[in-house]
Amino acid sequence: MGALRRKLTRAGLPGLLVTYAPDVRYLCGFTGSNAALAVTRRAARLFTDGRYTAQADEEVKAARVEIVSSAPSVSAVEWLAAQTGVNAAGFDPARTSVADLARWKAALPSRIRRGFLTPLPAPYVEPLRAVKDQDELEVLREAALIGCQLFERILGELRPGVSELQIAAELEYQARRMGAEGMSFETIVASGERSAYPHGRATPAALPRRGFLTLDFGIIHKGYCSDMTRSVFFGKPRLKERKAYGAVLEAQEAALAAVTAGVSANEVDEAARARLRREGLAEAFSHSTGHGVGLEIHEPPRIGAGQRTRLQSGMVVTIEPGIYLPGEFGIRIEDMVQVTRNGGQVLTPAPKALIEL
Repeated sequence: MGALRRKLTRAGLPGLLVTYAPDVRYLCGFTGSNAALAVTRRAARLFTDGRYTAQADEEVKAARVEIVSSAPSVSAVEWLAAQTGVNAAGFDPARTSVADLARWKAALPSRIRRGFLTPLPAPYVEPLRAVKDQDELEVLREAALIGCQLFERILGELRPGVSELQIAAELEYQARRMGAEGMSFETIVASGERSAYPHGRATPAALPRRGFLTLDFGIIHKGYCSDMTRSVFFGKPRLKERKAYGAVLEAQEAALAAVTAGVSANEVDEAARARLRREGLAEAFSHSTGHGVGLEIHEPPRIGAGQRTRLQSGMVVTIEPGIYLPGEFGIRIEDMVQVTRNGGQVLTPAPKALIEL
């Protein structure tokens, strides 16, 4: 909360309304689904409804709790307007609907309705979340290792004829047994020609006797997400398939080697693309090289072409180049990586040499 208040002071903004659930959780620890956090330079108050009385009392830190019967965000706006010295309050326009903004303005006295609520030129909380503290890093390491253990377990279930849906179900069942709070996104199980779908969600299709299988999955552990991808092969790969896998692996290793504090996201992305370009596969790489991971599965920074953000020590990002050849196959290899001043530390040390089943 101190870092946020310093940002408010530098911006000359006396108040802030926070309504986005991951931001609320980050700032005060509350995990409920209906809440708003009002922050001034001296105080913070969380507003939620009666369903969360006990939960808020247990979870909330660095803010006082107020249980309300009306919309928490409206109550938060009213509270901010009543605070001495608070003549304006910022809000994140990217997380605010037109209807919500109209409700907030309607709750204000007419004399301040026009100028009290101020749209932020850029998010205030999201950049703070991008750099993890030691406690967050430890949780993310734990989440990533659970993902690696899941991959090792699911290898024993992979055989031709089993459906993609069965594999996804088994992976998610095992995740729950290992203590995961849930999956951080819909599990991707894409086999055979479907492996050329970058986001090939599991279907009733049977795993093939021969061909690639891409598994992309993540779990939620203590509120934080993991994310990893491995591509394996059923049968004996041909030379083209083996060379393609080698090219993706080399591209991923090149991008991993480029990760360090101070480097731009664009430079990391280019390290992967340059390797694929040499093999004539750059056009088959159709997405960004990676993204930040934390309380959400996709957070800043984006590791992509033209992205000028400088990586900072404490960020956790994915490195996940892939190639997708429609009608043939697709390959993606993804690790979670902690950014440090001395390079990138891989948090998902599952095997990456081509596994042939």
